[in-house]
Amino acid sequence: MGGCFSKPKPVEVKVELSLLEKEKEVDGLSPNGKASPFADCRPNGALAHSSDEDSMLLPLNHNCRDFVEASVCHVKDLENGQMREVDLGCGRALLIKQHGEFSAMAHKCPHYGAPLVKGVLSKGHVRCPWHGACFSTVTGDIEDFPGLDSLPTFQVRVEKDKVIIRANKQALQSQKRSKPMSRCSAVINSNTGFSHVLIIGSGPAGLVCAETLRQEGFTDRIVMCTMDRHPPYDRPKLSKSLESTAEQLRLRSMDFLQDHDIELLKEKEVVAVDVKTRSVMFEDGLRMEYRKLFIASGSKPKPMNYKGKDVRNVFHLRTPEDANSIARLANNKNAVIVGTSFVGMEVAAALTDKAHSVSVIGIEPVPFKKALGEKVGKVIMKLFETHRVKFYMLNEVSEMIGQHGQLKEVVLKSGKVLRADVCVIGAGSVPATGFLKQSGIHLDSKGFITVNKMMQTNVEEVFAGGDVVTFPFPPRNNKKVNIPHWQMAHVQGRVAALSMMGRPFEFKTVPYFWSAMFGKTIRYAGYGDGFDDVIIQGDLDELRFVAFYTRSEEVVAVASMNYDPIVSRVAEVLGSGKTIKKRDVETGDISWLIDKGSH
Repeated sequence: MGGCFSKPKPVEVKVELSLLEKEKEVDGLSPNGKASPFADCRPNGALAHSSDEDSMLLPLNHNCRDFVEASVCHVKDLENGQMREVDLGCGRALLIKQHGEFSAMAHKCPHYGAPLVKGVLSKGHVRCPWHGACFSTVTGDIEDFPGLDSLPTFQVRVEKDKVIIRANKQALQSQKRSKPMSRCSAVINSNTGFSHVLIIGSGPAGLVCAETLRQEGFTDRIVMCTMDRHPPYDRPKLSKSLESTAEQLRLRSMDFLQDHDIELLKEKEVVAVDVKTRSVMFEDGLRMEYRKLFIASGSKPKPMNYKGKDVRNVFHLRTPEDANSIARLANNKNAVIVGTSFVGMEVAAALTDKAHSVSVIGIEPVPFKKALGEKVGKVIMKLFETHRVKFYMLNEVSEMIGQHGQLKEVVLKSGKVLRADVCVIGAGSVPATGFLKQSGIHLDSKGFITVNKMMQTNVEEVFAGGDVVTFPFPPRNNKKVNIPHWQMAHVQGRVAALSMMGRPFEFKTVPYFWSAMFGKTIRYAGYGDGFDDVIIQGDLDELRFVAFYTRSEEVVAVASMNYDPIVSRVAEVLGSGKTIKKRDVETGDISWLIDKGSH
């Protein structure tokens, strides 16, 4: 077979319009007539297959080796506000109709490959159903995160009531593109102890900051330093896929960074910042001056008090090497997880098909009580128990006991002794800001860096973002909050970069995170801290539910399992500045909120 790039044979090819299996039925898209805050949020829907005669491949132009053209449907097959996934023979595209105009772009979210046809179409962008990233329907540019890449777009025209897409074959195959970036115009020796922009941390905040600067035309030197030994990687996957290598988790290669003149200093620990001389000191003695500084040093494990800290095979999951070691040491052995954080629980889930036994120790009565509420926490705990995970709740670790230096037992304060060959501590984190204590950069009582809405600290030309900051949150009357989500770090990196370039931009985003366990995903949007009630719709026992978190009479956050794309739909509403009232979701009828046929 010649594949997608081979020369086409001179025969007529039929291209059947193809949708995902679960989307093949015609969806009823109209709300139930109730007034709803979702009125302006145009639903999408899968439509029935077009006929064969609507799907024939059209003659290609002179550049036929690189492009494909296909008639994909009749002009009346899509209504305004609808999307359809179509097959061009060489790959699929997402066809969109808004305000009587058609547009087309890649059909998969470049973050984790979610089918965008199952997402939410609203006001010129498509929101991913899995993790909430948004893409312009005109340019394909990423407008909200997570993820680094944008979508390729394709030409659409209408001839004789047929909708025709012309697409680059390579773009159809890749399903993603990077925004154009400038290069560094200055001739700089890499040993020079000065950088126009110095970034501490290579997580999503630091990486997005660097890439945004280049995308926006910044042509001076950018240096990004990290304590990691690897180029930037997808840290949330560590706890979900313990055997993945750093290369498999990689977000950007060294070649990519070098091609865009983003210098990466690996295994470099910052020990001090001097804001008067605008310089940063490293543990190895290196000193680097900066013109602008972005601090995105992330978090570190919360200290725990117990005896036996010198025992081996006790891990804080921080690196791919940690994850790989945990998976190897737990094979047919006894694993103990300390803490019911999302990371701890994901590790417990990942080990159930590897370890002989998995035990979880938590200080709350049920996992996730503070974040998701007791009802949701109980059903998740029950899910783990069906996979032979044993819980020791309302408990803490007293001692780690080793034999020949290697872990053998974990002793609880209740007196219970657990056999343990490997232990993972996932008991929360604190900001990694110890190196700033004498810097003059303001830290709050918990060690977080306080910033304004432009990610500026109290010190001129010093910015910060990601897990280390508290920032003004508009939905809570600009109260300073810390939201340590992967997605929020992306947003803050972009805001900081634009602020550095003198283009202050108030980014309106809705916090969004997810957690995956046993092949099931919890999605969450909003900021539910301090919720006073939880309205559950669906069936908790069947793990197909929506949980609305309310404060007073207003919905402030939502979580779901097996109810896509409802969390992205709620994020779209909250992101538009509208409110959802408690009464709107406690009636038991939320059909106005969900596409019929969503799965």
